[in-house]
Amino acid sequence: MPEAEGSFHHLFGPRVPTRNVAKGKTIFEEGDRGDEFFIVVRGQVEIRSGDRHFETLGPDGIFGEMALIDDNPRSATAVALTDVTLAPIKENQFLFLVQNAPFFALNVMRVLARRLRRQNKAA
Repeated sequence: MPEAEGSFHHLFGPRVPTRNVAKGKTIFEEGDRGDEFFIVVRGQVEIRSGDRHFETLGPDGIFGEMALIDDNPRSATAVALTDVTLAPIKENQFLFLVQNAPFFALNVMRVLARRLRRQNKAA
């Protein structure tokens, strides 16, 4: 697990509400409006666009953050590969963390940079 993602769930601790999603269910679809991002607590999530696989995320992985950063529709679809437990983080919580926890913002930037580098290599 990349170090940048390893601490996201620990920021919120056991008090954060969670959402369970069954294996095979869609969490969100490309083009949906996004008002939250997700931290994987348990299980695996696939991020894809059409037939193109972008990434498989496990515990402490984050996804859905781009819609909060640029206020555009979801750029990909997220599907539960296994039964998953997610910690949904609402936009106001995200903005609070970006403003008040610089290490959080830096870790999100590291995740985005890693994903961009991987996409550039694949192109």
